[in-house]
Amino acid sequence: MWSGTVQFLKKQYNRIKILDRYLLKQIIVMFLMGVFVFSTIIFASDTFITLIKQMSQFGVPFKIALIMILLNFPTAIVLSIPMGVLLATVMVLNRLSLSSEITVMRSCGIGINRIAKPIFIFAVIMAISTFVINESVAPIMTKTSKDLALWSLGQKNIPDGKENFVFKELGDGAYLKRLFYVGYSKHKTLYNVTVLDNSKVGTIQVLQAREGKTTPGGWIFDKGAIYTIDSDGQILNTTLFDTSNVKFGIDLSAELDKNLAREMNFVNLAKFIKSPDVPEDQKNGYIVQLFDKLALPVATIVFVLLGVPLAITPPRIRYNRGFLFTILIIFAFYVLRALAVSFGNAGTINPYLAAWLPDIILALLGAWLYYKKVYTIE
Repeated sequence: MWSGTVQFLKKQYNRIKILDRYLLKQIIVMFLMGVFVFSTIIFASDTFITLIKQMSQFGVPFKIALIMILLNFPTAIVLSIPMGVLLATVMVLNRLSLSSEITVMRSCGIGINRIAKPIFIFAVIMAISTFVINESVAPIMTKTSKDLALWSLGQKNIPDGKENFVFKELGDGAYLKRLFYVGYSKHKTLYNVTVLDNSKVGTIQVLQAREGKTTPGGWIFDKGAIYTIDSDGQILNTTLFDTSNVKFGIDLSAELDKNLAREMNFVNLAKFIKSPDVPEDQKNGYIVQLFDKLALPVATIVFVLLGVPLAITPPRIRYNRGFLFTILIIFAFYVLRALAVSFGNAGTINPYLAAWLPDIILALLGAWLYYKKVYTIE
């Protein structure tokens, strides 16, 4: 079976023209480098900084943070694939143009349409790959990463099986916000718990309970009391309880609803939007994110349409401007995308149009430049 598959792939590869192989080999190498570079930038600017903050501020263990980084990798890949395709297109064609290889090809009767054909095919394959990853792998891993982060925040990195230990929560400015004392913990249950809550100005709350547990929705304590003490040491209020759910100002259950669209595929998100559970003021935002799942893969093809004519350098230009064009196009696209999403969420423009607006604008510009380059260049 495997030998038959290998033979089939070899036959298909042999059918590829020499020109296509030559172009695709360079495109793929540059594409892989671009995906690596842009994925690293995305991690360094967003995911990594967020995780470091969670590790330092909320006590997320290093092992869990490392797992969360790996789980967020598919999302970074989805965002970097269109940029990688654009970088590969512009850099490779610009280099071929500077070395006069494009001129030689055209003198042999090979037009720009023929040169760009394998690049467009590669872009279509990458657009489909982006959609598949964004539909199948990324939602599952994003949901798992979020649940793991919320679990870690809820657990406060509590060691199981340890006796007579103290841990603290610091607020802004490194002041002591809360101090927790636990007699012992067993099977994720805390026993003989005392919490000193210093988060409210002018008062201190002391909570004592026989046992407690941590959940994403808050801390659940059983059989205890809460004492409210003023700055002079006088007890203002005493509350006895059998069961109490204390959030300590951290509503982790509300965090579950953030970035909800990234945790669902296109079909599930479309069904969710139609459900009565979605508030009207948030529906536009979900619609924008729904069609952005289609618009982002299509941007891969749009980038090639725009990148091909910009990469064909006129004879008088003797320096490689491919990287500069790549940065400018990416910057323009994501500025347009950010503006369109903001206007779509606010209802200023139609949310369906907001998702597709960056693709439409750059596609029209790319089509005009492509036509001009193909049919007017000497």
